[in-house]
Amino acid sequence: MSRTQNSLINLIVALIGQGLGLIISFIARIFFVKILGTEYLGINGLFTNILTMLSLVELGIGPAIVFSLYKPLSENDIKKVKSLMHLYKEAYTIIGIIILILGLILTPFLSLFIKNMPDVPNIHFIFLLFVINSSLSYFFSYKRNLIIADQQRYIATAYRYIFFIALNFLQIIFLLITRNYVTFLVLQIISTLLENIAISKTADKRYPFLKDRQAEKLDTETVQEIKKNTGAMVLHKIGGIVVKSTDNILISAKVGITWVGLYSNYQLILNALDLIIGQFFSAITASVGNLGATGNKKKALAVFQNIQFINFWIYSFSAICFYYIANPFINWWIGEEFVMNDNVILVLTINFYIQGMRKSVLTFRDALGLYWKDRYKPIFEVIINIVVSIMLAPRLGISGIFIGTIVSTLTTCFWIEPYVLYKYGFESTIRPYFLRYVKNILLTLMAWYLTGIFNNFLPENTNFMLIFKLLICLVIPNIMFLIVFYRTTEFEYFVSIINNNIVKKITKRH
Repeated sequence: MSRTQNSLINLIVALIGQGLGLIISFIARIFFVKILGTEYLGINGLFTNILTMLSLVELGIGPAIVFSLYKPLSENDIKKVKSLMHLYKEAYTIIGIIILILGLILTPFLSLFIKNMPDVPNIHFIFLLFVINSSLSYFFSYKRNLIIADQQRYIATAYRYIFFIALNFLQIIFLLITRNYVTFLVLQIISTLLENIAISKTADKRYPFLKDRQAEKLDTETVQEIKKNTGAMVLHKIGGIVVKSTDNILISAKVGITWVGLYSNYQLILNALDLIIGQFFSAITASVGNLGATGNKKKALAVFQNIQFINFWIYSFSAICFYYIANPFINWWIGEEFVMNDNVILVLTINFYIQGMRKSVLTFRDALGLYWKDRYKPIFEVIINIVVSIMLAPRLGISGIFIGTIVSTLTTCFWIEPYVLYKYGFESTIRPYFLRYVKNILLTLMAWYLTGIFNNFLPENTNFMLIFKLLICLVIPNIMFLIVFYRTTEFEYFVSIINNNIVKKITKRH
């Protein structure tokens, strides 16, 4: 299949899986909150973030090797792919063991991360279950990533959501029967193990050479490239994980574990939006990497501009939807006592938009292997984020922590990432990128304001009105964007893709 067709099938499978996954996630959260309460919700979010911090041990080896796979896969160089996978397996086995050991060492010191230790039985054992689940995932992921690098992410996605949906159903049933959080986590570990075994066997069937334990030694040039990219990715991993995963840790330490539980409900919504939209970028990453392997920078730039356009459109109306719908939805979903004030929602929305608008740049940066060029950026990002968050948290609470993230992004990632991409990836001037970005922000603000005017006509706090608010948020921004963009080359590009790859195929069958 062509790169476009691979991307489309990856995207379609991902959206279907994510849609079903979201439905079961929101249902499962209702049972979780009603049966176990906010403290367990806070612990769940906090421990997840701590384990994400431990994943720094991975050091960026995975992305570096995946990037090295694009060219040999496009050239069908089986010997080199086999050698890379042999290295990948050894590295990830060691990483899984190290994470397990570090988790065991960290267990006695959990009180350092929680302002007021909750009265939760077996809290240290609960953390150990999180550690086991995390370490298990590393022993098989090298085979998953081979499938993804070969532009067949839909296979890994299908397994992911089949097991995820089955797991959530079982967790709901066992929560109702046992009302026990430990059982909830044990089921998660079993699901992780079975999913990894299933995808491992699928990879073995599709790539029989994986069973061959003998592999040629990698050439010096490839080894040096992996070392160089890994060195750069260490800093990128630190930046990404510290900025994203310290939120709950800082909230727990500076504001309180209950606030972690309150925020986790909004985080679930934001992650759901991010995951759904992210499926588009995940679906095209391998195809962009395949395109990058051809060395056609002019074509890569043209494709990027199309992707940047859809990036803006999707995240703009998603941010508008979140701002106006989040609190009414939380009120309807789990109750008024879980609603946070409008100022917090505004900060969360701005942060969601700013982080989302980086997606197209990061997708191309990763696919083109430009980690080395902005390797020092994450150091400044982390320092600014932590300092500003700690300074503002006592005064502004949870809002201050996320303002820290916004400030760190605007002073580093916002301009450095596109600068590196344009200079080294496309060898082109960056001015058109920022001009387009400013225009898009102004258009977003106009759509945001106009949507607010229509929403103001609706009565507040009625579940029936929630549907109308959602419709307004979906319709107003999209109609506005359609009027502005319907004659542009970017819009015509996506219309032609839909027409050539979906509409024509459907009409041929009938």
